[in-house]
Amino acid sequence: MTEKEKAAAGYLYNANYDEELLNEIGRCNDLCHRFNQIAPSNRQAQSEILKQIFGSMGEQVTVNTPFWCDYGYNTSVGNYFFANHNCQILDGGKVRFGNHVFIAPNCLFTTAEHALDAEQRNEGLEVALPITVGNNVWFGAGVIVLGGVTIGDNAVIGAGSVVTKDIPSNVIALGVPCRVVREITEEDKKRYQIYLEK
Repeated sequence: MTEKEKAAAGYLYNANYDEELLNEIGRCNDLCHRFNQIAPSNRQAQSEILKQIFGSMGEQVTVNTPFWCDYGYNTSVGNYFFANHNCQILDGGKVRFGNHVFIAPNCLFTTAEHALDAEQRNEGLEVALPITVGNNVWFGAGVIVLGGVTIGDNAVIGAGSVVTKDIPSNVIALGVPCRVVREITEEDKKRYQIYLEK
């Protein structure tokens, strides 16, 4: 079994010294570098690079620079995806984003988890645990999402949170570690003023 196959199957694998994986990371890093050099106003050119980075990509995808990703092909984004400045996706495992996902600046999604045993860790062994994000999810600034986590539809993750466990649908969750604070209700439509023409 190759190191890439071990990673996909959820086993410890060697990401640091395996030539195939290093080449794939190098390819994606080069694409990210090219993406980050494009003028922010040139969304069409950015989109063409993103199509080469992501495994699959929906319509109306916007990513602000800088953006970094490890492999790219393990990440899929749905329609109307928005990631603000300094989004990082460490996608040794699968990372799936649904439709209408909004990501504030400085967010990190990491599937990588290194071996706890020092000897294994020094050998370069790690494991890649998937991340799944539903539809209509909003991540506040500076959120970190760890591997093995599923976040349900319509969830709001508060700024600065570290998500270590699954978050259900239709809730506001925040903190370190991230925990559910309350459900989202109809009353939340009244939280901010709406200007109405007279």
